[in-house]
Amino acid sequence: DVQLVESGGGSVRPGGSLNISCTASEFMPTGSCMGWFRRAPGKDREGVARIATGSGNTYYADSVKGRFTISQDNAKNTVYLQMNSLKPEDTAMYSCAADFTCRGRWYVAYEYNYWGQGTQVTVS
Repeated sequence: DVQLVESGGGSVRPGGSLNISCTASEFMPTGSCMGWFRRAPGKDREGVARIATGSGNTYYADSVKGRFTISQDNAKNTVYLQMNSLKPEDTAMYSCAADFTCRGRWYVAYEYNYWGQGTQVTVS
């Protein structure tokens, strides 16, 4: 099974930036997508962004458009989420996920095959 490991979370002041990363244990199949989700205490898990590993096409939640950027380094099997202009409401556990088919709704968690353990982002 593919293992996904996130890193780079932490605490930051409102308006600050963080760059979190997700590294896969093996090369992702052609046509895969990688997504970032987050879950804040007491709230449902929310799709944040997704990138198609082949085409590089991206999708973002409206709440993060213009502030967050998802990118990839295929040579390193790594996906990044650059988060700028962070707000307290961005506080959550951020998890990456892999979808080998990239055919489903990008923001739906059950469309993804593998998940990382998550990295905490706190904005206060």
